[in-house]
Amino acid sequence: MRADRAVRTSLQCTRPSSPAPARAAPPPPAREAAVRDDETVTAWALAARGGDADAVERFIRATQTDVRRYVARLSNDPQGADDLVQETYLRALRSLPRFEGRSSARTWLLSIARRTVVDRLRFLAARPRLSDTDDWQSAAERTQSAVLPGFDEGVALSQLLDRLPYERREAFVLTQLLGLPYAEAALVAGCPIGTVRSRVARAREALIDQLETAERESTARMPVLAGAGAA
Repeated sequence: MRADRAVRTSLQCTRPSSPAPARAAPPPPAREAAVRDDETVTAWALAARGGDADAVERFIRATQTDVRRYVARLSNDPQGADDLVQETYLRALRSLPRFEGRSSARTWLLSIARRTVVDRLRFLAARPRLSDTDDWQSAAERTQSAVLPGFDEGVALSQLLDRLPYERREAFVLTQLLGLPYAEAALVAGCPIGTVRSRVARAREALIDQLETAERESTARMPVLAGAGAA
């Protein structure tokens, strides 16, 4: 129960009011800073394993934004993300005694987050579905904007990502939004690095195709709208 209180306290102090906007993978100079940041986070995790309460709080504060973004996108359920984040950290704190720092703490934590999401999806899949409940693809189609000006708009990107198959969406989020190197993304996803590269490439192609389709549809509607305005 003490771990539960620590997680709740840390998450409540820094919980975002809305999902953080998507951010692209950092350029090479930023990657050096990211490596240093990962080393610091890993050091906090190792200290937390030894019972340092301050290190536990620092570890949670440093990683919760990435964890929340990851589980929200992977589960396709931003409203349920808070519960998934809390469950991820509860599992992580219980597993800390077995963490030895062979991978970065961030990679280790995202692997736990992935298992948490998968367990939730399996649980939901096993439940009987209401006949009037549409699947998530239909929901995404209903909510997709008529005009999608580009990937710089977080809402548009979010809607496009929701339409990707699970594995491609995961690979894209890990590498392009969270900025993980492909090798670390492969560890999180539990697949070869070449598979991650292939999934990211296919995700890019699908996102571009969706964007171009939306732009063509928007352009095709413009003369109709212009004519209606003239009338």
